[in-house]
Amino acid sequence: MNENLLKLIISIILVMIVSCDEPETIVTNIINRDGSVTRRIEMKNDKKEFSKSDFQVPLDSTWNIIDSIEVSGMDDTVWVMRAEKVFINADEITLSYKNDSGYNRNILRRAEFRKKFMWFNTVYRFSEIIGKSMQFGYPVKDFMNEEELEWFYSPYDINELMLDGIDSLKYKAIKDSVEIKEEEWMIRSLVSEWIGVFSEYLGNTPGNTLNADTLRAHEGLLTELIIPNIADFDSLWQSGYFLREYIGDSLATNYRTVADSALDKIDDRFMVKFSSYSLGMVLPGQLTATNGITDSSQMVKWTIVSEYFLTEDYEMWAESKTPNFWAWILSGVFLLFVITGITMRRIKKG
Repeated sequence: MNENLLKLIISIILVMIVSCDEPETIVTNIINRDGSVTRRIEMKNDKKEFSKSDFQVPLDSTWNIIDSIEVSGMDDTVWVMRAEKVFINADEITLSYKNDSGYNRNILRRAEFRKKFMWFNTVYRFSEIIGKSMQFGYPVKDFMNEEELEWFYSPYDINELMLDGIDSLKYKAIKDSVEIKEEEWMIRSLVSEWIGVFSEYLGNTPGNTLNADTLRAHEGLLTELIIPNIADFDSLWQSGYFLREYIGDSLATNYRTVADSALDKIDDRFMVKFSSYSLGMVLPGQLTATNGITDSSQMVKWTIVSEYFLTEDYEMWAESKTPNFWAWILSGVFLLFVITGITMRRIKKG
């Protein structure tokens, strides 16, 4: 993301910045067959104490908590907090998110669990969903192809390995393409967000002569005005240039206050800070599908950063299955009974 873009999306910066003082957090959900979840949290910090505001996920005195100290090869001391709690179901995890008072308390999060009996197998599905920050933004998949999306959603350390591998030139090209398309995605989404909020405000303005359809019809014009003038966005907005070119001199004068309020509203929406963390899942039986990254132990992992839920809900999900041995046995006995019956009938006829 270049410096020019930062001038337009200063509010987005506040969402994306993760303080180096924040503890490294790994959350692991171990899903049991009855839908209960053993939830583990590991937090590492270079400070001795963990304050409540440090917690990226809900953590309180109802957890079983163990503190320890680790020393790295560089003789750096790291304070580690490990916590574990059993939740009776996914709804209880969702409730803990609603009552969260930690660092990410203003982010909408929930958990879901489904269990489906399919005779020979029982299928399990568990997911955690983070609600989108923007209401009128565009999905990132509208701007990137499959390879670029895979890069966009991959953890930083994995992408770095790709850049150092045998196909480094290929992945360097993908990285550069993603950066360019990410900027366009954000600019167009922010313009769309402003138009959406502006339209809502106009709906409550007496004597309004503008409507959402008119504003949307000229969205491309406003976007194309902003992109080449991104470095001077603040001054051009204050001068009224963008608004005059977008809706005309007269309407720009009449609705300047409303337009400014809409811009302020967008800033308010993105004043919520978000501290990244990692999520892991372990499901019963054999893992069959997921949108995460699977390691050798069949654990699925995600790194959660604010870009992933900027314009659309971000769902981290995994599915697995366990065999119903009794169903296999019962089916085998039934099949044997049928074959025996058919055989006996043929013997009697013969």
